[in-house]
Amino acid sequence: MKLSGGVEWALHCCVVLTAAAEPVPAARLAELHDVSGSYLAKQLQALSRADLVRSVQGKAGGYALTRPPAEISVLDVVTAIDGPEPAFVCTEIRRRGPMAAADEACTRPCPISRAMATADAAWRAALKAISIADLAAGVNDDYGPGAMAGIQTWLSGPSALGSPAG
Repeated sequence: MKLSGGVEWALHCCVVLTAAAEPVPAARLAELHDVSGSYLAKQLQALSRADLVRSVQGKAGGYALTRPPAEISVLDVVTAIDGPEPAFVCTEIRRRGPMAAADEACTRPCPISRAMATADAAWRAALKAISIADLAAGVNDDYGPGAMAGIQTWLSGPSALGSPAG
């Protein structure tokens, strides 16, 4: 399974937004992560279309989560960025070639398709069980109890003032 880089960027932004007291401009999020502002803006737009973040216009504008971080799952973010399609799509290869199976023999998915569907369901269940709040708590666990507070302080620093929403 390969996810786009946008998933990583979007997850990091969602975690950072848990520490924000006010909406955070896209440019400030890009600066914090040292990533392309234009590419990050596309990820934020996808999160906005999925109603995971909202864009606030104006002098104090930027992005904010639309609901508590405990109510946004990692799967929500993955789906917003990479779409809801399963990782594996069966092309019914068993119906092709010199030993092609007859339509009557293909009334249910083959063992390969079933295995992939089972794995996809398990993967999705695992991601659905992890919230943005869980990830934010992990930041403090990994970097110390003041890590998220440090991010909040940085976000409210001078270069965050007066930036456009994004």
